[in-house]
Amino acid sequence: MDKTDWEMLSFLQEGIPLVREPFSDLAERLGITPDEAVERLRTLQEEKVIRKFGLFVWKSRLGVAANAMVVWKVPSNRIQDVAEFLSEFREVTHCYQRRTTPKWRYNLYTMIHGREREGVTDFVKRLSDRVGVRDYAILFSVKEFVRRSTGPIGPSRFRKQ
Repeated sequence: MDKTDWEMLSFLQEGIPLVREPFSDLAERLGITPDEAVERLRTLQEEKVIRKFGLFVWKSRLGVAANAMVVWKVPSNRIQDVAEFLSEFREVTHCYQRRTTPKWRYNLYTMIHGREREGVTDFVKRLSDRVGVRDYAILFSVKEFVRRSTGPIGPSRFRKQ
């Protein structure tokens, strides 16, 4: 990797604009052509410096303001089936099984997103009815303190494995 590669990865941490030619601004900042920027990214992917190239959506900017963790108490012999069922819905972005404790009996966790709390509450009720799990709690987000997909770029982060 050369200095341009390092700078490119650093710029990409800021995000890619949602425009017709998303790599034009990046290329201009680096003093290269957009085609060269894309080719460098392709090479970094082939060399496994970049493992994945993804999209991070700020749901609140799309009007998704009701985010809830829904915790479910599911019989252990039904966990797999219930998790697969719940995971089929686009409103469910995460689905995890966790151990219970004597003070916390819930063993399945889902994150569900919607535009308003009432809609999320109604959706969860319908899910509960369809899957036959009545013991659940809806924990709506109150405040977001941090949200990130990766940490800052540094030399140790991109060592070839």
